[in-house]
Amino acid sequence: MAEENAAATEEQQPKFIIQKIYTKDISFETPNSPAIFREEWKPKLDLQLGNEYNRLDEDTHEIILIVTVTAKVNDQVAFLAEVKQAGIFTLTGYSKEEMGPLIGSYCPNTIFPFAREVISDVVIKGGFPQLVLAPVNFDAVYRHQIDQARQQMEAAQATH
Repeated sequence: MAEENAAATEEQQPKFIIQKIYTKDISFETPNSPAIFREEWKPKLDLQLGNEYNRLDEDTHEIILIVTVTAKVNDQVAFLAEVKQAGIFTLTGYSKEEMGPLIGSYCPNTIFPFAREVISDVVIKGGFPQLVLAPVNFDAVYRHQIDQARQQMEAAQATH
């Protein structure tokens, strides 16, 4: 009897399982090479983050983190690197309220170190100095996205 209760309790516990983390797409461009290699290396970096979400089945989700880095020297693009780093996650036993932060913050936070490594490797292989991206506060990014969506919804309701 105690074993049955323990099994039932275990099934009700929320589960977060990483099934796979993989690179879905990589793009690297050096549109001004080889001339850019002759410039003094004092780049201005622009980092853009995005994400995509695909529900594979009831409990399985694909989260894709899109990291785009553009480096410019003297207003010329030195390189543009983009990686789509993805993860397949099994998420069971979570409420709708808990799923938003898991998908919008926790999963991207789990994937980001892999994307950083891919970006660093491709930049070095492109002939440039190592690039180590700073950590990202995905909780703040997620809250910002939620706030923007709320403001857009309020603005749309105000115009009707």
